[in-house]
Parts: sequence; structure tokens; C-alpha cells
Amino acid sequence: MSDAAQPTAAEVRAAAEAVKTALDRHLAAVERRSGDDDPAVYEAFNQLAAAAEAYDELLYDHYDEVTPFEIPGDDALPPYTGPEEPNAISVLIRRDYAVAEPQRLLAQAERVEAAEAGTGTGIGAGTPDTVHGALGVLFGEFEPDEIASRHKEFGLEEGDSTLWVTAADEPADPGDWLEAPFEQVDPERVVCRFDVSAVFDDEDEELDVDLADDEDADAEDLESDLDDDDLGSGLDEQDDEDLEPLDATDR
Repeated sequence: MSDAAQPTAAEVRAAAEAVKTALDRHLAAVERRSGDDDPAVYEAFNQLAAAAEAYDELLYDHYDEVTPFEIPGDDALPPYTGPEEPNAISVLIRRDYAVAEPQRLLAQAERVEAAEAGTGTGIGAGTPDTVHGALGVLFGEFEPDEIASRHKEFGLEEGDSTLWVTAADEPADPGDWLEAPFEQVDPERVVCRFDVSAVFDDEDEELDVDLADDEDADAEDLESDLDDDDLGSGLDEQDDEDLEPLDATDR
């Protein structure tokens, strides 16, 4: 940021006062909330988050300092405010892929085109010669679920994916949203969502490593305890050997 665009000390101070005001409003909303999903609490929460984020940015721009606040991200869905008994739903799906093997992708598209042309030669007149064209052929021929299950055959590598189920009061009219199918998604009407990401796999692997370390430590402790028991047992056996029975003459 240039010097001319930097915020003034007064603007930073005003942002700090806005955080204090938003904090008071949030506490007041929490104290008089009517239930777990009170919209007033949710609104006050968002206002507090926005005020804290604005203050954090101004503080950094003017003083090169940061706050200890962790501003909540947008990945968490807000409380559901849709109909209790939806008359219609929309299922929104996003799946990301990397084109890992372009030649395999092109070869699969060639097979599809050849089969449709009935030549059986593998290369027909309409064979796509670009990745863009091959993707059009494959996604036009196969359902998205089939591509998801066979992505390696098509030279694709899975990325993140998500599925959202949103509620609606009434079914949409035919062709109503086709021009912009993902533009009017209301997060407050999302009934449920399912996310798949390598990030979760990494977290599970870290958890598995931690659990494995704990199990190894427990096993070592158990082995140590067993060794101590064996040592004690050996000493008892040695003591028994040293105690020979008395003869009648000894008596």
C-alpha cells in the first residue's frame, strides 16, 4: 500500500471503537437469545467479525502490527433458515480434477468417437486433437458419477469435491436458472453438505501417526513391565533352588 493510501491514526482508532461497539452488541444478543439458532446472535456475530477484520487490516497498514484475533472464514455455513418441510431441493456438485495424463485422455476420446462412428479403427474423422475437445467428448458421453469412479482411466487426478443440498419453497420453472446455475445459492438454505479433500486425508494421517506413536509407547511400557515381572519370577525361582529340603539328621 502506498503512503497516500495508508489509513490515518484516527481511522485506526475509529475501527477499534467499532470493534468495542460490536463486541457489546454481540454480548447483548447472546444474553437475550431465544434459542441456539437465534438470527440476532448470528447477525451480531457477523458484525463483530467484520469489525475485527477491518480493525486488523487498518492496524497492520498503519502500524505494521497484528491482533491476536482469528477471523472466522466463510467455509462454515450459517444457521439454516429455510423451510422446515421443503417442497423442492437442488443438489449442487463441484468436483475438481487435474489433467494428469493428456495422452490417455485423448486416447479415450478417440475410442468414444470411433465407436460412435462405427469404424472400430480407433481414429475417426471427428477425433479430437486437443485436451479441450477430448474433455467435451468424454463429459458428453459419460455421466459425471462414472467419470468420478473411472477418472484414472481418463487420465484425470482427483482434487477437492463438495456436494450441497439446498432447500426451496417450490420447484424452479424449466429453464429458469440455466443461464447462471450457481449464482443464486443461499447458504442459509443449505440442508447439508459433504466435502472431500486431501486436507482431511493429511489430518487423518497425522492422527494415525500420533495414535501409532502412543500405541508404540504403550507397547514399550508393557514390555518393560513384563520384563520386570520375568526378572522377579526368576529371582523367586532362584530363591527356591537355594532352599534345599532338610535331612532328618539336620532336624
